[in-house]
Amino acid sequence: MSKTIAFVGLGSMGLPMATNLVKAGYSVHGFDTRPQAMDALAAAGGVRAESLASACQHANALILMVINAAQALTVLIEAGALAALPTGAHVCLMATCPPDEVTALETEIRASGKRLVDCPVSGGVVGAKAATLTIMVGAPQEDFDAVAPILRSMGDKLYHCGQKVGQGAVVKAINQLLCGVHLAAAGEALALGEKAGVDVATLLEIVSGSAASSWMLKDRGPRMLMQTPPVTSAVDIFVKDLGIALSAGHSAGMGLPLAAAAHQMFLAESGNGNGLADDSKVIAAYRRLNGIS
Repeated sequence: MSKTIAFVGLGSMGLPMATNLVKAGYSVHGFDTRPQAMDALAAAGGVRAESLASACQHANALILMVINAAQALTVLIEAGALAALPTGAHVCLMATCPPDEVTALETEIRASGKRLVDCPVSGGVVGAKAATLTIMVGAPQEDFDAVAPILRSMGDKLYHCGQKVGQGAVVKAINQLLCGVHLAAAGEALALGEKAGVDVATLLEIVSGSAASSWMLKDRGPRMLMQTPPVTSAVDIFVKDLGIALSAGHSAGMGLPLAAAAHQMFLAESGNGNGLADDSKVIAAYRRLNGIS
């Protein structure tokens, strides 16, 4: 595969991911709606594309680190990225998207003579900076093999989840289902401790070191005890991602009652005006529900 890559979406995760590709020896032509993001990539050794078309026209791979499938469709079709890419180019969709929307997008891309690789990521900003992302791929074997070296430059845990586009999105949805449920459960448990009047810091220490523990409890629990925790992932991210998990369940004909309950708690906190707050603030929804001051 060519060493030239187009990269769209130089946000808090996209910029360090693109930078890691530069470090791996790729010529990365970055495009973003924010000029300062492209300047930052150029300072790291990448190429500041003059336009979306110029970023794509010589690239054999386009990486989309955008918000959702709708934004990916806008970039590819309305903004002309798909038309600018050479025939046979691979489009790596790394955003978290509903599986059904990913498969619909694949139809558009294949009709244009290009190939979609469904490859959402997990690991957040920390993983993006350290190139330790988990990357879940749904694509035919030949497409997986073609882009695997690129993906391994951004993540150290690369999984081929299936031969069909959309299967990577399913695995990511399940991952987010578990994260959201674990996080909501942690908020419920710690709020119960507050309501019952126990020392919540001691409670957190006990359950974090017992069979009741989870990664989300250990990571988010301390922030639940802060009045204004730093934002590492917003409440609205789980509103979106648990919505995607519920959509995947609907498509599979499966009820997901725990995911639905967790989704409601994140929705309640977002509806209270805290959608951009750290996701650990889901505990505040339990506090309001139960009159905990």
